[in-house]
Amino acid sequence: MGQMERLQKVMARAGVASRRRCEELIAAGLVKVNGKVAREPGTKVDPAADQILVRGKGINPSSSRQYILMYKPRGYITTMSDEKGRRKVPDLLKDNDGRVYPVGRLDYDSEGLLLLTNDGDLTHALTHPRHQIPKTYQVRVAGMPDEIRLKQMEKGLLLADGPTAPAKVRLKGKKDGNALLELTIHEGRKHQVKRMCAHIGHPVMRLKRTSLGGLDIADLKPGQYRHLTGDELKMLRRKCGLGNNK
Repeated sequence: MGQMERLQKVMARAGVASRRRCEELIAAGLVKVNGKVAREPGTKVDPAADQILVRGKGINPSSSRQYILMYKPRGYITTMSDEKGRRKVPDLLKDNDGRVYPVGRLDYDSEGLLLLTNDGDLTHALTHPRHQIPKTYQVRVAGMPDEIRLKQMEKGLLLADGPTAPAKVRLKGKKDGNALLELTIHEGRKHQVKRMCAHIGHPVMRLKRTSLGGLDIADLKPGQYRHLTGDELKMLRRKCGLGNNK
């Protein structure tokens, strides 16, 4: 017999939905454990032995792989440790079994979507340039770049480590004489967005990543996180050419 855990925690880890949504599914009578409807979210189960059905479909509760979507706040670093004693992304994870690692990075003063997982194959696939996984950012820059400079960003800029691939750039607004840009790239070079904006003479003031590979943070506030759903994981794996098997 394995270790007993709360049902909603096991469901969330298996990628069914966020823990809160899993509690709603349980309360609605849509979850069965060993053939019996479980209506209490705190129900204890043995993920290694019990059969869990959600809407009649089995899940893989003993999976050790985790996939967490987080809205990283400003003022946190994405490394697992820091000699300067700054706040770290792992500090935000509560009741999380096992270590997960950021896919890519967001700077200390940047915010937005951050994916964390212990699935090395998916991490490699998402960060490999070959798969061209899109990443979208909202960027407040100093001043108002003209149409010529925005077109330069779209076509590609020659940075110190080589030319950038074509990007999508859109002027979203203006505040106090500074522009808000929406920028979508398929690369993952260090400080790339900041370097691109600096290259055209309009340094970044604030940066927020809003989407990655079709995932977004629309339902999250800074510091919040949730587990990916099964459909989201399948979508990511399909885009990376990994198939649908976990």
